[in-house]
Amino acid sequence: MARSSGHHRSPRRAAATPPLLALAAAGLLLLPLLARGSPEQQQLEDDRILGLPGQPNGVAFGMYAGYVTVDEQAGRALYYWLQEADRDPGAAPLVLWLNGGPGCSSVGSGALEELGAFRVHTDGETLLLNEYAWNKAANVLFLESPAGVGFSYSNTSSDVVMGDNRTAHDSYTFLVKWFERFPQYKYRDFYIIGESYGGHFVPQLSQLVHTNNIGVEKPVINFKGFMVGNGLINDHTDMTGMFEYWWHHGLISDETLESGLKVCSETSFIHPSRECLEIWAGALEEQGNIDVYSIYTPPCDKGSAFELRLKRSRRRAWMLPAYDPCVDFYATKYMNLPEVQKAMHANVTGSIQYPWSLCSDPVYDNWPETPHSMLPIYKELIAAGLKVWVFSGDTDTVVPLTSTRRSLAALGLPVKTSWYPWYMVPTEVGGWSMEYEGLTFVTIRGAGHAVPQHRPAQALVLFQHFLQGEPMPAEASSFVFAAISNQLYLLKLTGN
Repeated sequence: MARSSGHHRSPRRAAATPPLLALAAAGLLLLPLLARGSPEQQQLEDDRILGLPGQPNGVAFGMYAGYVTVDEQAGRALYYWLQEADRDPGAAPLVLWLNGGPGCSSVGSGALEELGAFRVHTDGETLLLNEYAWNKAANVLFLESPAGVGFSYSNTSSDVVMGDNRTAHDSYTFLVKWFERFPQYKYRDFYIIGESYGGHFVPQLSQLVHTNNIGVEKPVINFKGFMVGNGLINDHTDMTGMFEYWWHHGLISDETLESGLKVCSETSFIHPSRECLEIWAGALEEQGNIDVYSIYTPPCDKGSAFELRLKRSRRRAWMLPAYDPCVDFYATKYMNLPEVQKAMHANVTGSIQYPWSLCSDPVYDNWPETPHSMLPIYKELIAAGLKVWVFSGDTDTVVPLTSTRRSLAALGLPVKTSWYPWYMVPTEVGGWSMEYEGLTFVTIRGAGHAVPQHRPAQALVLFQHFLQGEPMPAEASSFVFAAISNQLYLLKLTGN
């Protein structure tokens, strides 16, 4: 029930090539022209995005999008979108972003609504630059996984039932083949980050990459660590913390808290028992018409963009520019424009017989039983010396702060640095943090389920500190000021 926001034979690019000078002015010739000798080199050039419909001026980074076949026999292919770093992409690390669901699109949610280089305008046809995009610090690769999500597809109907294990192996196969297509990223520092049900996808894929790197002197996939935001970690503690959060924030009755802790704490978060579902339904009635992903912000007046077992809506938070809680509708409209799909090398053959959607109900509804806990994987990868960070927006009710704190406590790690506030500017607490031996935990004040969407400036600071392996600042520093635009800082000081 932690669905976040977050299909078809590989199409060929059919867009006309603009004049060379126009491409150079748009900053789309960052990589040297490759010889068109090998199939991999040809495919790389075919994947290059020459420009997006409604794209704003000032795009100074390269973009690629297309398909990687992960199972030839089944005809299963995953769709990706790479946004290269806007400064020195040849030296910047590579980050894979995964949304959750299970069944939600990293391209639609992550790239167009959260940390990507663009946001979709209210007309659903034009794009705005995101001044807090994560490609300001890294090359960011968005993957629609598993097959059946977004533009990713399978020619085998039974593949609608995927599950955690196959998703991890398909994503690993994707990475291996993707690095062959993009050899310039081999041996680059590589991280995996995600949110919500990505709390399963991220550590599972991380474990697979790490395992396959053991014994390899110089691994092609130079995996350095992972980070999870508002993610499922451990069913028992996640469920317990969720009911506690609801009660402590005045959302449910004493009776619902008591019955929820008694009945639901021993059931699966994704596949709860019938008795737990009845309690859950009663809790939602007690909560009323709120946005469960951001409890202090009004929901979209259009309703929800898709159906979920939890009533879905979008959030609104203080940020620049002011956020529209109906952004799901704009992103969905944009991704279904034929000219957009053509420019992004998606579904140009017309083999997808249904509209692109932010989340796939067939994938979500047919998800098999999932592991109850990611804690063993956390312990394994922490012991291996990998960088592991976890973050939480503190206004989310679906995988709330209390759930994550209980789950991390269950790891039993020694505390290295106790709980402390971290700062954006001298007078503004950005959130709180603590360091365990081998794991850093960060909260983001006022953020909901999708942290980069609610608090984009704070999320970018978090991302930069993660990449550098630096603790969150106990006081405002020059590093933090450099990460926040002057416009944001001045508006906060003047109260505008």
